[in-house]
Amino acid sequence: MTAPAAVFAKGTKRVYLRPPTRADRDEFVALMRASRTFHTPWATAPTDEDRFAAYLADARRADFEAMLVCRHPDGAILGFFNLSQIVRRGLQSAYLGYAIGKPFAGQGYMKEGLELVLRHAFMTLRLHRVEANIQPGNKASLALARGAGFRREGFSPRYLKIGGRWRDHERWAILAEEWRARSDARRALGVAL
Repeated sequence: MTAPAAVFAKGTKRVYLRPPTRADRDEFVALMRASRTFHTPWATAPTDEDRFAAYLADARRADFEAMLVCRHPDGAILGFFNLSQIVRRGLQSAYLGYAIGKPFAGQGYMKEGLELVLRHAFMTLRLHRVEANIQPGNKASLALARGAGFRREGFSPRYLKIGGRWRDHERWAILAEEWRARSDARRALGVAL
């Protein structure tokens, strides 16, 4: 397990986000490999050393933010979030991708992590919009997005090729002002992450 390096946003009591490093390779690849069946057909995560190296290369690009979700206090890698195709100027937007390791699913870690990702996206990166494209049958992912304040914008047939097949996706998004209003309302009610 890797100790925290740079942290993207102040964490919760249970999780924090940090960028991936070369030192994470073995732990990350083992977790994603062990979760391969769990992720099928929803996502394609790096499950070998070459794909992890490509993931690290992506993480160095200006239009890509790679974030590992890690557990307090032991630093265990639980999953990841990505903000990809970050577009500046008039759009100020990004696409959101994510996956959790099977042993950690259903425990609320990704819910907490997504709140941190959105804080980073809207406050640090100053994005205006974050979009997530989710397969209609992925009930857990739909619930995660809905619970974080995303709203459904539409349907994209055969949108993304995963596991060798073109798969339909629902398009979900949240705007900075929606996130801020939701955050302000939660603060007023005394609701923490």
